[in-house]
Amino acid sequence: MISLPSYLIISFCLFIAGLTVMIARKNIIAMLLGIELILNAAALNFAAYTRFVNQNLDGHLMSLFIIVIAAAEAAVGLAIVIRFFQIKESIHIDDATELQS
Repeated sequence: MISLPSYLIISFCLFIAGLTVMIARKNIIAMLLGIELILNAAALNFAAYTRFVNQNLDGHLMSLFIIVIAAAEAAVGLAIVIRFFQIKESIHIDDATELQS
């Protein structure tokens, strides 16, 4: 049986991987994937605490909410990236200078 610290260690690894991808990469799609990893780490924490500590459905509902938000974020983010690629023919974050002001 997997214990709570195991879930927390896996969640921490997912969070660090997502944060590293967001900081190290200049590709917009890679940054979106980093955000997805961070959201999955949060959802895993909620599910693990619900199973081992709280024993009610609050954590599962929050995990489901995070999954819905992540799906919406991916859809909107990919739409922005596709439109940006049509205009600039690049997905490099440094080329998005017009979005700053």
